[in-house]
Amino acid sequence: MKTPARIVIVLLVVGAAAATIILKGNKSRDAANPTTAVVTSDAAAATDATAKLPKLLDLGATKCIPCKMMAPILEELKKEYAGKMKVEFIDVWQNEDAGKKYGVEMIPTQIFYDANGKELFRHTGFFGKEDILAKWKELGVDISGGKPAAGIVRETPVAADTRPRDSVCFMCDGTIDPKTKALVKGQAEQHAFCAPHCYFIYFSSLVNPDAKAEEAKVSVTDWENGNLVPSATASYLYGMGTKGRATIKAFATGEAATKEQQSAPGNLVTWDVLKAKELTTRCAFCDRAVYPEDACGVEFGSTHGHGCCTHCSLGVAARLKQDIEIEAKDGLTGEMIRVKTLDGQIASLEPGTAIAWFGQKKGPDGKWVSAGCFKQGFFVNETNLQKWLDARPAMTGRQITIAQALSDKMKLSPEQIAKACKLGECK
Repeated sequence: MKTPARIVIVLLVVGAAAATIILKGNKSRDAANPTTAVVTSDAAAATDATAKLPKLLDLGATKCIPCKMMAPILEELKKEYAGKMKVEFIDVWQNEDAGKKYGVEMIPTQIFYDANGKELFRHTGFFGKEDILAKWKELGVDISGGKPAAGIVRETPVAADTRPRDSVCFMCDGTIDPKTKALVKGQAEQHAFCAPHCYFIYFSSLVNPDAKAEEAKVSVTDWENGNLVPSATASYLYGMGTKGRATIKAFATGEAATKEQQSAPGNLVTWDVLKAKELTTRCAFCDRAVYPEDACGVEFGSTHGHGCCTHCSLGVAARLKQDIEIEAKDGLTGEMIRVKTLDGQIASLEPGTAIAWFGQKKGPDGKWVSAGCFKQGFFVNETNLQKWLDARPAMTGRQITIAQALSDKMKLSPEQIAKACKLGECK
């Protein structure tokens, strides 16, 4: 008897994780645990035909890295869509004939079948849960069973924002403290900010700004008497709050700043020094100025960076075209949420119940658009999101999955990414 030909598996590594394993030729290998392989028998096929359910078949191996990452996704789909869709897994290392039968050249491979057993689509490599569900929808197959989509949607405010507009920060929408107010006066418009930091976020959102021309428009509030003074001539007491966030007090004169320094620790700095410090840390997606204390941590390769908001953090994967890891805080409680991506999809999410809020508003044309970075967030569960929204009755938008938030970013073109979060440019 001839020795069976051997299946050669090639693992393609993307970053630190392998994304795909290639099967070449008609060779096979000895199975380590043949009893664990799932085999589609004639009886099972008959059951499928009787059940008349669409089926997702995943062909992989228990020791293949991306296949292992698929395992919990398949298990979730099997439980959540029981009676609506069949989910099967075949280990082609243990059942070598299955690889030949289904014409598999790379693992993992997912094959989508309609209720009559007709193949509709196949995909190779890791395939995220939300992407699988989106593919079923794209194929015109309803696996929801008519169940309405879950999640919070708020298209109209629960209560109107009655604050005077000149008391609301143009960037973060927070209520302005008169003692830290910054003001930008242009020929046709005027913007008020809650503090110099929000002004620098605004400045970093401009397209090719003329620094000298822009700073000539800026006034800051004298901490001592409440009068507006030119930003470039003011003196600043730059300190640190209890949570590590910078504190900035502006004064018309250096003498007044020095006097305040005696009771409030900090360093005396000029406008140019303040600007350099404020613009040092930028979002790795949209390039906006950000304080690390307010930002999400983003790791890409061996580099660590920041995302100015949760959604921009996901955008780093789209901008750099590589896998990332994110650490973001629950918008209500500060609990840590960790996200890992693989090939532009969610590879892991901790906790698994974490969700995203997509803050939206209606544009002049009546279409929904992003409400800006300050109105986005991640939450460990829907309960926390609801409590966060209860404190923000004027907020509008919708709950989405973190996978959907990532998918939206991955669809952006290079031109759209270049304009992301730029005033007047971001669509």
